[in-house]
Amino acid sequence: MTQQGSTAPSSGGGPLVWLGIIALVYVLLVGVGVIGDGFKWISGGAEGAERIFAFASNPIVGVILGTLATALVQSSSTVTSVIVGLVAGGVPVAIAVPMIMGANMGTTITNTIVSLGNIRDGQMFNKSFQAATVHDFFNLYSILIFLPIEMLFHPLERMAGAMSQWFVGGGGASMKDFNFVGALTKPVGSQIVGLFKGLPDMIGAVLTIVVGIALIIFSVLFLGKLLQRVMTGKAKAMVDKSIGRGPISGVATGTAITVLVQSSSTTTSLVVPLAGAGALTTRQVFPFTMGANIGTTITALLAATSITGAYQVFALQIALVHLLYNVFGVLLFMLVPWLKDTPIWSAEWLGNKTESNRIWAFGYILGVFFMLPGAVFGGQAALGAASEAIEKAEADAAKIDDVEQRVQQRDMAIE
Repeated sequence: MTQQGSTAPSSGGGPLVWLGIIALVYVLLVGVGVIGDGFKWISGGAEGAERIFAFASNPIVGVILGTLATALVQSSSTVTSVIVGLVAGGVPVAIAVPMIMGANMGTTITNTIVSLGNIRDGQMFNKSFQAATVHDFFNLYSILIFLPIEMLFHPLERMAGAMSQWFVGGGGASMKDFNFVGALTKPVGSQIVGLFKGLPDMIGAVLTIVVGIALIIFSVLFLGKLLQRVMTGKAKAMVDKSIGRGPISGVATGTAITVLVQSSSTTTSLVVPLAGAGALTTRQVFPFTMGANIGTTITALLAATSITGAYQVFALQIALVHLLYNVFGVLLFMLVPWLKDTPIWSAEWLGNKTESNRIWAFGYILGVFFMLPGAVFGGQAALGAASEAIEKAEADAAKIDDVEQRVQQRDMAIE
């Protein structure tokens, strides 16, 4: 009895340890932001995504290029905005919906990179990689289930089209002023990126990505050790209560935190060190990451309500497609017993492989997010010209942007 009581009182962490954890989490978030800036730089950001999507000639290619665009731009919200612009310019929604599905998949690369911070410790890396890739497998299996249904019957497109009429002409709602995480980390991240601005674009972008990865590996390496010390007693109980108590609690927490920080990459990246430290299991992480998928779509939906003019109905329709797709995916994987465990089993299998041979990890990241999508993109570019519908949509969207900018300038001059 006495022995049992003696193990619980101390979490092994005084104020300095907790300050260290806070500082390392900050470094981790800065690193995630810096990597995103580096990938945007090397890929051309929104313009680069547009160039990639120009070759989305059919729904399957749309999914794959959506994955590539988001992996390169490192921002599903940026890619979604590009897709909204393309639809507003005339791209068929039937092709845009698979792009949204691919964007869901591409955004998961960030937390997979974060898991590399524990690559030196086999068991911690196994746990971290499982926690990261369970999100990947959820998105992958969702695509395999929903894409054929959408191609045949278009339920998401039709439901979102009907629902978008409810919001047309309504007041705008935006979360951008509440993005406190971005406000805290962006200044430091911008300073780091600024160090390489005088270099040639390719060299500067690569060095930015390298620095971002180095910051992540540094922070996760030491964060895991500190979390192992403090994740006992009350601290462990708090994590269990908020994330690990059950599927519904995990989904709700993941949704709420992602709405607050406005980035599913940030939310899911934060649980990777916790899993590596043994504070959370892959089964507990899974509902949380599903909630993150819902949370990021709510932010995009709120942003879409603030768009006016020619874009509004299309912005709302695509944002609603994103929301419905993720909500239905979460419900399906929570309610169907054999589906509920499939992403977990897949992540555990891959995590065990990476523990015995690290090549599996690098092969997975390069193959799924870059080599396969890149090969499809290269093949499309080599075999045929860009889709005429998408090229016309890009031109029309640019005209709309130009007109709207002129109207804004006129209004400002009048004021």
